Amino acid sequence: LPGALPLELKALGDAYVKQEFRRHRAVGPADAQRFLREWEVYSEMLWQQATGDRQNSRRKPCFGVHLTEEKLNDFHNEQIGQLQELMQEATKPNKQFHISDDSEYKN
Repeated sequence: LPGALPLELKALGDAYVKQEFRRHRAVGPADAQRFLREWEVYSEMLWQQATGDRQNSRRKPCFGVHLTEEKLNDFHNEQIGQLQELMQEATKPNKQFHISDDSEYKN
């Protein structure tokens, strides 16, 4: 998704993706396939939302979807905790760090 997400979301997402892939290093083949399939679906959804928002530039961008109760019931307690942490980080009113677009420094 290079260039598709706002810088704040990209930084948060990059850190989260690294953590998730590390957590799934030692899972079995079936779990690994499911994990990769879910990430591919999620990545495609974000891409569609990002490119759609560019076409409707008057609207504030909105990314992700609400999880259904059925989907949430499939999660383990650890996963629910991770989602809660991610939600808290993503919705913090004050950013924890400043991110600048490095394209302004390129000649």
